[in-house]
Amino acid sequence: MPSALVLTLLILSSVAYYLGRRRAFSVAQGAIRNLHSLPVYYGLYTAIWCGLPALLIVATWLAFENNVITQLVVAGLPDELQSMGPDRINLLVNDIKNLVSGNIVSHRADANVQAAAVRYQNLVSISHAAMAVVALTFAIAGGTFTLTRIRAEQRARNVVEAIFTGLLIVCSSIAILTTIGIVLSVLFESLIFFRSVPVSEFLFGLEWSPQTAIRADQVGSSGAFGAVPLFAGTLLISFIAMSVAVPIGLMSAIYLAEYAGPRVRASAKPLLEILAGIPTVVYGFFAALIVAPFVRDSGSLLGLDVASESALAAGLVMGIMIIPFVSSLSDDVINAVPQALRDGAYSLGATRSETIRKVIFPAALPGIVGAVLLAISRAIGETMIVVMAAGLAANLTANPLEAVTTVTVQIVTLLTGDQEFDSPKTLAAFALGLMLFAVTLVLNIIALTVVRKYREQYE
Repeated sequence: MPSALVLTLLILSSVAYYLGRRRAFSVAQGAIRNLHSLPVYYGLYTAIWCGLPALLIVATWLAFENNVITQLVVAGLPDELQSMGPDRINLLVNDIKNLVSGNIVSHRADANVQAAAVRYQNLVSISHAAMAVVALTFAIAGGTFTLTRIRAEQRARNVVEAIFTGLLIVCSSIAILTTIGIVLSVLFESLIFFRSVPVSEFLFGLEWSPQTAIRADQVGSSGAFGAVPLFAGTLLISFIAMSVAVPIGLMSAIYLAEYAGPRVRASAKPLLEILAGIPTVVYGFFAALIVAPFVRDSGSLLGLDVASESALAAGLVMGIMIIPFVSSLSDDVINAVPQALRDGAYSLGATRSETIRKVIFPAALPGIVGAVLLAISRAIGETMIVVMAAGLAANLTANPLEAVTTVTVQIVTLLTGDQEFDSPKTLAAFALGLMLFAVTLVLNIIALTVVRKYREQYE
């Protein structure tokens, strides 16, 4: 019902746009110069006042509909059911909703639950019908009223631009407020965690073992929350990945942009894009089934002790995954360098390689740095490949042949399953997330500094 209503409102807005545009032509008597704004603005003006208020009504109605209907259904239950605790009532409401949607309920539905389900379904039907009537009434009334007010001297363009400016401000505000909300939520939970675990222990501790017991007499009742092994594992795998992705990706971008012919570029570029679209779980299977055994067997031939799950295997596969990001972005940046710079270098007698090293690469450096930092962020945030190829062991080592883990893997591990939300084990995930945010912020600051420096030099 709501989707059909939204589609109907969009159709009415399209009709209103057409009628408003025709009305503008009619008012202008065929001479557009008599209008203050172009006819398209009159059409948009009519469409906006036809569709926007109705869509806002639909969105507001749907936002409050569930709570209102739930309260009405609960109020209609027998007194013995209303006297139950909030948890039991919430479970009963879930059973009613599941019964309406045809899903499995927690227990056999009695007559009261079935009657409540019927009442809930009737209220939803009445609510949707009322919403449709109100929204369509506002849409038709808004479109009709706007059509009657169209005049040649009306500043339709100013109104439309003001509305679109307001929408852009609202969208920007939503993005900013969402970011602030995420940061504050992670920060507050991290502060609760740091009340139990000192910041110095978390940042400089060398042992990570968050498995705390419920009772004090159990083994492992006091966990260790030193995050240094996690940071070291993350940096080690990311370094291996970037050692693979940056040279190969950058060299392939230079080849495709400066050396490859149109036929080679037309076939190689799509292949790289396909490589970027492969799910990370597929890379994880590739790492666990092919790369990790290959690394282990190769190490055995050389007399090296290689773990079945190693940082080297995870880093190599992660580097292969990141190659398309570096290559595609760097290729676009290199192609964006003006041809005049190349022609000027060639006219001065520079070879193609000299032009690339001394002209094109410095000019494209801000974009290349951005591509590399994006790739680093992608490597730091990768989880599936590390889980399947590097393991879960928090080892403090610089040996790429041993098993390590990363920050993101531990976040997933800590938040998986039914956990006590107020325990240090669970809250440690928010502290790790706060550290990831801080690292990403530092990387962005470095990127902006580099881009600003070289943009001043070459622009």
